[in-house]
Amino acid sequence: MPCIDGWGLDEDAGVKADIQNAQGDNAKFVSIAQSMISEGVKVLLIDPADPKTGISVETAAKAAGIKVIDYDRVNLGGSAEYYVSFDNPSVGKLQAQGLLDCLKAGGKTSGAQVIMLNGGTDIDNNAVQFKAGAHEVLDPAAKAGTIKIAQEVDVSKWDNATAATDFQQLLTKNGGKVDGVLAANDGIGGAAIGVLKSKNLKVPVTGQDASIQGLQYVLSGDQCMTVFKDVSKEADAAAKLAIALVKGDTAAAAALATATLKDTEGNRDIPYVSLVPTPITKANVKDVVTAGAVTAAELCKGVEAACTAAGIS
Repeated sequence: MPCIDGWGLDEDAGVKADIQNAQGDNAKFVSIAQSMISEGVKVLLIDPADPKTGISVETAAKAAGIKVIDYDRVNLGGSAEYYVSFDNPSVGKLQAQGLLDCLKAGGKTSGAQVIMLNGGTDIDNNAVQFKAGAHEVLDPAAKAGTIKIAQEVDVSKWDNATAATDFQQLLTKNGGKVDGVLAANDGIGGAAIGVLKSKNLKVPVTGQDASIQGLQYVLSGDQCMTVFKDVSKEADAAAKLAIALVKGDTAAAAALATATLKDTEGNRDIPYVSLVPTPITKANVKDVVTAGAVTAAELCKGVEAACTAAGIS
């Protein structure tokens, strides 16, 4: 995970950037951050592997008078002045609505058995928000009898192997019955699809991140949708915010961070740059290629016919 004092910053802005990646190693992350703090950076953009590590860095940065921006995932109970991410509850809502749409398209309009594989709520507040957003859509559908939330689990640490085991256990617990899977991201969705394939089952499965594998599954019909979060827009927003803070332009920073996130552990509101996620189905997979997130060559390798049918070449 990156610990940085600038993201996507260029020389035209007159701001020097130092971008480093700790590759998920907490000790390395802290070491990089301490080095940057010692060097006297003006702003730290951080995306740690876990909140405790992030909070420790934020505490040290605050003591040194350095502003911190939480990037993509917020560290609840920390002291970052700003947060940049996507509208995470909306991600869950898009997944849930996508699943309902796919179930309806398949004729499952009453009592459809849904298994929910939520993300790693044990390490990631985003996962908490995805889950909450999904329930906002699925709970009324369950109350109306359109679906039944048959089984549900939070997949620890977003681990795909854990997700496969969890899904197998929930499926067995539900008597082998499932009509749809709310999977929090493409990795977890892929784990569920693997189990489904082993049992010769094919039901709608959601995802997130518009990964190559996830998009290929959408094209093949194994996954009904994913959610695209254009990281180039996220990085651009973070860069603009960092530049404003480096230059002491609080008005520009406030104009960017127009939303707020409630830090329930720190009992404060964090100014928040909230970006809009996009639902991706077979009909608009091409949009991810057009945005430059993946190339047609990367996406279409091994699924050339499906790409051609989707107008991707």
